[in-house]
Amino acid sequence: MLIWIIDEEWTNYDLEKEYLPKAFENVEIRISNYDYEKDLEEFGSKVDAILAQVYADIPRKTIEKLDNCKVISTYGGGYDRIDLEACKEKGIRVTNIQGYCAEDLADYTLAAIYYYNKRIQFYSDTCLENVKNGKWGSLVIEEPRHRISKENLVIVGFGAIGKAIANKVKPVGINVYAIDDFLSEAEIAKYGVKKVSWEEGFKIADYVSVNLKGIDANKDKITMNEFKMMKKTAHIINTSRGKIIKETDLIEAIKNKEIEGAILDVVANEPPNGNEKIFNQKGILVTPHISYISIESMKALKEFALGNLEAVLKGKTPRDPVI
Repeated sequence: MLIWIIDEEWTNYDLEKEYLPKAFENVEIRISNYDYEKDLEEFGSKVDAILAQVYADIPRKTIEKLDNCKVISTYGGGYDRIDLEACKEKGIRVTNIQGYCAEDLADYTLAAIYYYNKRIQFYSDTCLENVKNGKWGSLVIEEPRHRISKENLVIVGFGAIGKAIANKVKPVGINVYAIDDFLSEAEIAKYGVKKVSWEEGFKIADYVSVNLKGIDANKDKITMNEFKMMKKTAHIINTSRGKIIKETDLIEAIKNKEIEGAILDVVANEPPNGNEKIFNQKGILVTPHISYISIESMKALKEFALGNLEAVLKGKTPRDPVI
């Protein structure tokens, strides 16, 4: 059996090398980076299954050469770089992973809320200058902020991650609301969260947490229209997919002080080339898509991806089927 790993994120595959020989007899593992054309020609037609990083492009021209492949199991939630129609035609199952990092994204979101509420970096960066100017204590505060318990978090997309965020932040006292077209008010209320409409949510939010799926229907879902609804002091936090927010509009909204700031763990062009304007706009903080990472989440990620692959190859239903 031939298992093909397509990846440029990691260098350690000890878990795969331990897991796969236990699951299958006579297993061979081949590893390629994203420039895999040569390997595709060499052994692509013999591959039984693929473990693919979410950034790996697997278009129709690749899939048409996978004559023996039964499943493409992604290392993560994203599968937008895989041609699903071509996979259907070829009879190849596709799986992703849901919920493995929900707690980690919730931790990141809570950290972002506190970052803005207490403005620790800002006051640290300006501390010495203020001291030299004779300012200390309340003299450095131009405008006090509300306590967390007086602020509103609006979660856009109340799936597994949205629910985890609600469970994480509610104990600190913040008021939590959710926007979700697919869940009833009663279902959302089970988590102590109030359902609101799209427009109402953006109007009342002090913080918007974006947790929508990165599907084509959600591209540019949040634009200047939404930013103009928001409070001038509001912030947006995105840990889902960069293309959900129209970046040019976000930059303009920050420049024009429609909203105060944004923390983005994802950008529209990933991996970025470094020339994107989003990196240079004051008021927008970008982290390199790390909100999901912890020792625990990375172990779960690989175990779930391997489990999905094993299930399909053994004729069972995978934990996270896409098709």
